[in-house]
Amino acid sequence: MRTCRRFPRPAPTGRRIPTLLRVAAFTIIAVLVPAGLNPAMANPSDPADTQEASAPMFPLRFAFHAFQVFCYNTLRCQVIYANHNFSPWKAEEEPSPPPRSPDYRDHWPLASNIGIRNFPPPAKVRWTSMDGVTHEAEVAIGTIFKDERVLYRVPDSEIPDRSWSGEPGILLEVNDRTISVYMKAFIATKTEQIPGNKYSNAREDVILAWTHTY
Repeated sequence: MRTCRRFPRPAPTGRRIPTLLRVAAFTIIAVLVPAGLNPAMANPSDPADTQEASAPMFPLRFAFHAFQVFCYNTLRCQVIYANHNFSPWKAEEEPSPPPRSPDYRDHWPLASNIGIRNFPPPAKVRWTSMDGVTHEAEVAIGTIFKDERVLYRVPDSEIPDRSWSGEPGILLEVNDRTISVYMKAFIATKTEQIPGNKYSNAREDVILAWTHTY
């Protein structure tokens, strides 16, 4: 942290320096002191700022992520991650029904619990499959995404420059005896994904990253 320079106050002489002379003195000092030594002025040619501005955007990476859990075809389902219970509403006490449609993952949200720093300890999953068998597993999210790269299907050439600055959603699905981990990220595009719709310049693909059947 920089500290402000304080100029010593002149010893009392019994005579006050006229206001006009004091203003002129400080004006001369401000001109003579280099801008880089002025604590109230940022150096526009700071190498750190230049390096950040010129850093390549690709491959897209993330330092924070959102997280959400979906349970289907279970009698009980509980998921603890980042010191938080992500179990869907009533899934710990009641059976979770099957998905409503074959394309149900396309309707998943990005994830409502945001701002999780990469990476907490593994997610602890405890659930009962439809055959009545109770299972326990630890899903190492940090291992699955150890390179911190965003998963997406948009060609790099179709992504606007400097458009990525967010965090992806990591979605954990428990479905009977299978646990799957997906990523969903909001990726801006240069062209409309729905021709004629000027608000469709983005994609939110759900991409499988890991799965295991117990």
